[in-house]
Amino acid sequence: MRVAQLTIKNFRGVHEGVLLFPLHAVLVGDNNVGKSTVLEALDLVLGPDRLARKPIIDEHDFYAGAYLTKAPGENIATPTEIVIESIVTGLSERQRTKFWANMEWWDNSKSSLVAETKGDGIEPALKVLFVGRYDPAEDDFEGTTFFATPQLEEGKRTEFRSSDKRECGYLYLRALRTGTRALSLERGSLLDIILRLKDIRPNMWENVLERLRDLSVAEDPALGLSDILSNLQSAIRRYVPAEWGVNPHLRVSDLTREHLRRTLTAFLATGADQHSAPFHHQGTGTINLLVLALLSMIAEEKHSVIFAMEEPEIAIPPYTQKRIVNQIRTLASQAIFTSHSPYVLEEFVPTGVLILNRSASGTLTGTPVTLPTQKAIRKYRQDLRARFSEALLARRVLIVEGFTELTAIPAAARRLSELDPGTFRSLENLGVALFDAESDNQVGSWGRFFRNLGKQTFATYDKQEDAAHQDIAANVDHAFMSSYRGFEELIVTEVPHAVQVRFVKVLMNEGRWPGHLATEHLDPFSNENSTRDALLDYLRWSKGAWGAAELLSECTVDEMPKTVKVMLAAIDAVVEPRMEAAKGDDGQADTAKPEA
Repeated sequence: MRVAQLTIKNFRGVHEGVLLFPLHAVLVGDNNVGKSTVLEALDLVLGPDRLARKPIIDEHDFYAGAYLTKAPGENIATPTEIVIESIVTGLSERQRTKFWANMEWWDNSKSSLVAETKGDGIEPALKVLFVGRYDPAEDDFEGTTFFATPQLEEGKRTEFRSSDKRECGYLYLRALRTGTRALSLERGSLLDIILRLKDIRPNMWENVLERLRDLSVAEDPALGLSDILSNLQSAIRRYVPAEWGVNPHLRVSDLTREHLRRTLTAFLATGADQHSAPFHHQGTGTINLLVLALLSMIAEEKHSVIFAMEEPEIAIPPYTQKRIVNQIRTLASQAIFTSHSPYVLEEFVPTGVLILNRSASGTLTGTPVTLPTQKAIRKYRQDLRARFSEALLARRVLIVEGFTELTAIPAAARRLSELDPGTFRSLENLGVALFDAESDNQVGSWGRFFRNLGKQTFATYDKQEDAAHQDIAANVDHAFMSSYRGFEELIVTEVPHAVQVRFVKVLMNEGRWPGHLATEHLDPFSNENSTRDALLDYLRWSKGAWGAAELLSECTVDEMPKTVKVMLAAIDAVVEPRMEAAKGDDGQADTAKPEA
């Protein structure tokens, strides 16, 4: 069983959205884009215990807080509906038998419901929906889940009850709630779910309550409490009839089953001298692994479970993150994660990574990572952690054509932001990730790839022929073509001669000037061309040693290459307009514009 499609309307930050899910998925996107909203929506429509919580929904669950809507020209507001619709496929024989009257048909090739019942890729499906609204008569919020099929008289539908949802087996583990309920016996906790799955009803409450009623607390006269309670008894007797059995005393609890369910918890000995402490007092990583063990038991017992988990990387080392993802996928019929970890992303095929984007009008979209060529797929698998993850997780991407630019441009941006924060900001601060296309003829294709994922795309590259330049510019949002044939040439042309001399002398004084360059350039300071040629050879030789990044990190604002300043200022202005151009050496606004 798996969720094939989810439709959301008017829920939290999503005005509308339709997502198609692969068998296993990791949801990726910027903070507050809607990753948790997707899992919460699934919980509302499929979670067996979600509707038991009160309130089911509240004012803040409606898009823009608008739980009442006035039509144009109308004075009376009508309740707005939250509608969440889920299509579930991969039904087992038991599920098909149970839900035969509610089944529809899903065409995997078209990713849509169809009327046909037979054909390649067509399979039975359940379409279920949650509808939530404000009830003015009760001044409260309500929500119910239904089967979409069949529709009854007057538009009514059959209710999709908790017992039906348990057949679907949706389990949602919120990262922030990991340690609060899992090993308690509170209703809906993981331990409670396991007991209900095994049809175990612990007949322990009466015994526990009876023992607590007889448990003496603070009756030692030396404590003084017994005397106070006796005096209270005497004082009360002055005002009540003699037959009243007042007898004030202390007890452990208020003696209700629900209180005991919330209080009872597991203790673990993981500290010094095997001292036991409540499990939620353990380290976060230990708690997460304990929860994982419980989830494994649930999955093994249910045999069919749709499992959703927020950020499995929290307080977990990389190798354990990978183990969690793989184990959950093995146990679950479908696993859906949210994550910001490259180690989690690394465990998914590209089409299993859904990039979420939300427009200003609240439209949510989810785009799978579809790589253009087999070569790109190999590079993705080989270099995901280093080259792809940061870009996939970012909202904006700056595509460069080589390792020198990959290291030097962010170094220049950080240096400028330190020296002139009123004008420049680092690329990290702007939310711009860099991606190395490895050659200028790959910049355009990677620009198209990231733009299709909903990223805002920038590209910087060496001077090109007109046709190549236009091809790149057509595939990115903002293109910056240099006037030079290489980034090293840009540096030695635009960085002042005095800075070049200073940098080379530091390298020599620290013993870092390569021996072969000392032989080739016997006197690099005899004139400007000598220094330029020596530095150019050094920068080309030191690509992997971050030579260009080190040089730019030591420049002042005036010493920084003008082309780099103009580009960074333009990116800054696009992300958050506050300036039109970088300042020139004379302190005035520079009118030069990067080629685009």
